[in-house]
Amino acid sequence: MKAKLLLVVMLIMSLVVAGCSSSSSNEEESGKVVLKFLHKWPQPEFAPYFEEVVKEFEKQNPDIKIKMEAIADEPIKDKLRVILGGNEVPDIMFSWSGEFARKFVRADAALDLTPYLNEDAAWKDGFIPASLQPFSSNGKNYGIPLRFNGKFFIYNKEIFEKYHLEAPKTWDEFLDVLETLKKGGETPLILGNQSPWAAIHYLTGLNQKMVAQDVRMKDYNPASGEFTDPGYVKAMEMFADLNKKGYFMKNVNSSSHDMAKQLFFAGKGAIFYVELEEFPDADKNMKGNWGFFPMPDITEGKGSQKYITGAPDGFIVSSKTKHPDEAIKFLKFLTSKDNALKLVKQIGWPSPIDGATNPDTALKEVAEGVEYMKQAEGMAEWLDTDVHAKVADVYLSNIQLLLDGSKSPDKIIKEVQDVAKQVKSEVE
Repeated sequence: MKAKLLLVVMLIMSLVVAGCSSSSSNEEESGKVVLKFLHKWPQPEFAPYFEEVVKEFEKQNPDIKIKMEAIADEPIKDKLRVILGGNEVPDIMFSWSGEFARKFVRADAALDLTPYLNEDAAWKDGFIPASLQPFSSNGKNYGIPLRFNGKFFIYNKEIFEKYHLEAPKTWDEFLDVLETLKKGGETPLILGNQSPWAAIHYLTGLNQKMVAQDVRMKDYNPASGEFTDPGYVKAMEMFADLNKKGYFMKNVNSSSHDMAKQLFFAGKGAIFYVELEEFPDADKNMKGNWGFFPMPDITEGKGSQKYITGAPDGFIVSSKTKHPDEAIKFLKFLTSKDNALKLVKQIGWPSPIDGATNPDTALKEVAEGVEYMKQAEGMAEWLDTDVHAKVADVYLSNIQLLLDGSKSPDKIIKEVQDVAKQVKSEVE
């Protein structure tokens, strides 16, 4: 009986091996280059776009086969950690920009794309410059952006008109607007910070505006971060003061971003800090009764006042790929003007390709938001993805305590400094 069972097992194994080698040989015999492509949009409203792009690319390039896999936002982080430690690495894979991408660069896992961009000026010049910059490291480019997102304040026009208010251009003007609204019995600012990234987005812009660019970049680099510049404490104080002065809605730490959004749409607050991708939702719910403005300039700030908070995300090419030219060919196709126009129309995402997001393809305000980003000197990337994960954890775990008044900016930044010192010793 055991002999028969062993014989069956051996027969099955031989069939499996034969099947694998048959599959492998079929690929080799077909003469096709196979590219593994990993992205993070399996949702039914997004997946068809990628399926259509891949299908058309394969039609135009019959010698290349794209093996596509889509894994959602959170699980893909674990997936990337696992695959980068093994040999089965996708040729082209999704990546956030900033520190998330720089981790791949430091591990020599990302291909330097600078020569490919420099060799094809039309391709490189087709991108809005601020969308390429967040994927750069040490003067080289390691990522190709697909989606371009920024952060803006949206406001209720009816409430603003009631108090004869205009969109503020400076932080002092912003504070005057908030004070006027508060005295009028309005809730000046809507914020849902149950998930603390919402407050971190405020600090992203405040850090950038208060701290000189070269100092901030040195601190955001895990190998040299110190966070001793007084601008970090001042930025945190400015944010905490918005709550101390009663400008934020009540229960910010127990309200989700979606709950806060519904309150704003219902007219329960005057101003709300949102991503460009949320503009269509605002227009759908408020029917033109809204406007927007970027984070106002801070006169005493040492950072550039012409940056926009936000970041692109997109793709890196594995340094282990055996087919870099074909991988670049696919990325060029994916980010072509035609496919960028389709991306904006079909999915509604702002595109990093110059001219793709316009009043004919997108909501007028979305196109205007992209124009702001186009004119910007650069992007202040999301703080929680632009610093080392351990430093980000300090910010994320303390920002609610800052808002409820149980922890001071000085103490939190001291913790940031201590962790930055620890991280620095680990990467040296």
